[in-house]
Amino acid sequence: MFLMVLGIDMAYSQSKAEREVKALLEQQRNDWNRGDVEGFMQGYHQSEELQFISPKGVTFGWQNTLSNYKKAYPDKEAMGHLDFELIRVIRQSKKVVSVTGKYILTRSSGEVLDGHFLLLVKKMDGRWQIIADYSG
Repeated sequence: MFLMVLGIDMAYSQSKAEREVKALLEQQRNDWNRGDVEGFMQGYHQSEELQFISPKGVTFGWQNTLSNYKKAYPDKEAMGHLDFELIRVIRQSKKVVSVTGKYILTRSSGEVLDGHFLLLVKKMDGRWQIIADYSG
């Protein structure tokens, strides 16, 4: 009986975690599409331990990541319209979820930027936060 209850609890927790992480990413998409880069960054762990990896290199720290976003996307027009497809969401542990996906950024000029990403999302202080982002 204990194992059956534990199994049901683990399945429920996993789906709840996945739903919460997906809601976080949806909020980020909405913030981005409103031109609110600071709102978008609220999904990231506000720490010097945050890692953002792109083809240009590795950035450590929330403030450095925000600064890079502001340089690359100085206004709503540069930010364009973000969409993404989640390919795989996996519960790695009780407090860590990995997310693999594809992003598509369309600018009003018709320019399309796309690529893939891998996020590590950790539950800290009662909320899910991105602790590592590889986007390329």
